[in-house]
Amino acid sequence: MPVRFKVWGDYALFTRPEMKTERVSYDVMTPSAARGICDAIFWHPGLRWQIDRITVCRPINFTNIRRNEVKAVVSCRSAKTVMDRGSGELYLATPNEIQQRASLVLKNVEYVIEAHFEMTDQATPTDNAGKFQDIMTRRIEKGQFYHQPCMGCREFPAHFAPCNDLPACPEELLGDRDLGFMLYDMDYSDPENIRPLFFRAKLHNGVLTVPKRGSGEVIG
Repeated sequence: MPVRFKVWGDYALFTRPEMKTERVSYDVMTPSAARGICDAIFWHPGLRWQIDRITVCRPINFTNIRRNEVKAVVSCRSAKTVMDRGSGELYLATPNEIQQRASLVLKNVEYVIEAHFEMTDQATPTDNAGKFQDIMTRRIEKGQFYHQPCMGCREFPAHFAPCNDLPACPEELLGDRDLGFMLYDMDYSDPENIRPLFFRAKLHNGVLTVPKRGSGEVIG
């Protein structure tokens, strides 16, 4: 069953995976980021969100910023060694691991997300589509969420509200625009072989239509 709501924020960073060191954002929100916002508002093991369309409501503007990032992670091997020995450090000293990195981010963003959910095999006999639809609608209206939705990075919070009518397309986005290959989502079906999925993203009058997971348009 479909839901539609608007999200907006001061900044957004939907990182291109081919540019990890110096972060560069896609031109628009990715389907995986939109799904993450849906999950932040209402997640349940009995449903899976599928993004249908993302409408860009404001002109696409970039800006450069510098951010402090932690440059290291705790490796599984180090953690196992400490656990086997029974002593050692299982943490990172953030002040010793910080480094500045440049990021090319979006500013003053607003989107309308249109999505639907599919029931999963983890749904219980008391779960049903109407119940989930009512819960999601109510949570959007009240501004409720399980964890703060974000625009690609936790530093950039996303605000959301119901959307009854689609806004007019910005003049700069009229027509067609090819965005190239965009990250669709991560495939976790095989825990031993987690892989990214991509699709050819195209804007038509500011609207990004997202193909279905099983279609030939999604590759990876």
